[in-house]
Amino acid sequence: MFIINLLDLKILNSNLIICLLPLCVLIVIILKKTYYSPKKIYVVDFVCYKPPTSQKASKELVMKQAIQSGYFSEEILDFMKKTLERSGLGDSTYLAEIFFGRKYHPSMKDARREVEMVVFGAIDMLLAKTGARCEDIGILIVNCCIYNTMPSLCSMIVHRYKLRENVITYNLVGMGCSAGLLAIGLAKQLLQVHRNSYALIVSTESITQNLYFGKDRSKLLINCLFRVGGAAILLSNRASDQASSKYQFLHAVHTNTSSSDRSYNCIFQEEDTTGKVGIAINKDLLTAAIATIRPNLTTLAYLILPIQEKLHYIINHIARKLIPALNIHPYIPNYSKAVEHFTPHVGGKPVLDQLQKTLGFSDCHMEASRMTLYRYGNTSSSSIWYELAYLEAKGRVKKGDRVWQIAFGSGFKCNSIIWRAMKTVDYDESNPWSDEIAGFPVNLVDCKPVPFFFEPSK
Repeated sequence: MFIINLLDLKILNSNLIICLLPLCVLIVIILKKTYYSPKKIYVVDFVCYKPPTSQKASKELVMKQAIQSGYFSEEILDFMKKTLERSGLGDSTYLAEIFFGRKYHPSMKDARREVEMVVFGAIDMLLAKTGARCEDIGILIVNCCIYNTMPSLCSMIVHRYKLRENVITYNLVGMGCSAGLLAIGLAKQLLQVHRNSYALIVSTESITQNLYFGKDRSKLLINCLFRVGGAAILLSNRASDQASSKYQFLHAVHTNTSSSDRSYNCIFQEEDTTGKVGIAINKDLLTAAIATIRPNLTTLAYLILPIQEKLHYIINHIARKLIPALNIHPYIPNYSKAVEHFTPHVGGKPVLDQLQKTLGFSDCHMEASRMTLYRYGNTSSSSIWYELAYLEAKGRVKKGDRVWQIAFGSGFKCNSIIWRAMKTVDYDESNPWSDEIAGFPVNLVDCKPVPFFFEPSK
């Protein structure tokens, strides 16, 4: 009897194991999916700061203030005037308050005031739009290239909004106009680790203390192109935010060619022969930019292009290698088959012209970038968000659309991000374009080349 019961017990245990095994496997799958699978990242919303009308600066006003300052010779003033006329900037861009005084003697206090107006203005609007609570923000990343102070900009924000003591903060400096998308990439990695979190990204630049008053033409381009602006972006990995978010993260590609002397030196902060500090943009810029953008596009193409475009490119590449005598032109993939919207960093008109030529994009694809350059100037890393706001204000962003943001800057670096629209974006009165979008696009006169020739060094 005892033997029979023991046998029955063994059979029962075997049956129990067989029954529980699928349940255990299911639990493992659920746990893996919950804790180890890549988390979906969303843009809950974003805001671009629009300065007050009192800070609007036409090209004529910029030249008037430059003459009044007494810092520049007639030759330099003539160069600045030609650069402004051919820059692609309009007459409604914004400069810092200090610029409108009779004499330009900026202090650290003036620079901090500029940054506080932009950063706090953008964050206040973002928190109001999203309803996010400051105590729920677990990650804060700020990028500002040439303005670096102590305490840091991150500390300034933590202090203002009383963020929690264990908030993770990163302050990215010296990384150029592409740093905004680097910040997005960093936030994406952090959100894979920290569950149910918000990440606040702030992209801006301060020009108050960073204008140049010397005679080196390569350093004067900053004075002519850069303007006040900034953006705040709220990212989330919370499943509960999926329905209310604007965009979902799909891909990121980061390229850095700083190992090349030409790339490393093409945008460089240094003193001139008289000791005045400025940011030199030398004649290798376009060459370095294209040399960095191309590998970025190659990697991105593998991720997003449809199979037909990939095959076409491969066949063309093989044919050019095997039969060089035929002089077959390189095939430029049709990226418009993979994305509906394209928002490249505004940079400057020569860079946009070269980028459009390289990608074979139409004027329509470049519209958001050129209109942003015209209306807001080069706002550094935040420019790509002004472009996306332009597309939203035009009512062009529909549910399911893919958006390609690409930014490039000193180093040389190029970064691409692909988003998918989670919904059709409706009218938003907080959009910086909303009250004037009916007047865009404007007809840009085909102006002459910028009077600074970007010929590569030998």
